[in-house]
Amino acid sequence: MCGGSGAAKIAQKQAAVETIKAGFDRYIIVGAQNSNNVQVVQGPGTYSTTGTISGGHYFGTTTYQPGMPIVYGGYDQAFAIRMYKEQEPEAKHAVSAREILGPDWAEAVKKTGTLNVCF
Repeated sequence: MCGGSGAAKIAQKQAAVETIKAGFDRYIIVGAQNSNNVQVVQGPGTYSTTGTISGGHYFGTTTYQPGMPIVYGGYDQAFAIRMYKEQEPEAKHAVSAREILGPDWAEAVKKTGTLNVCF
């Protein structure tokens, strides 16, 4: 799992990719939302009972073995971005999409689909 910060990093890189694909150079995140609905529940366990009979009495022992924990849910990010061309006056306040993606920015942009790995 990426966690909240990992999801935010993926979202930022996706914004950079989409900015370049749309023909722009820079962007500003103008609205953002996130959610964390990760939960852990205990899986079903098992019981084992053993016993003996002695003198008309039953002596028993029951042992409970808990099940495996089950993790489900996820971390989600949603945001809106405003894109700028390099020559626009407001661009000086925006983030460079190429700098966010690093030296291999062209390769990242060539990939299709949505980024889905933690950085």
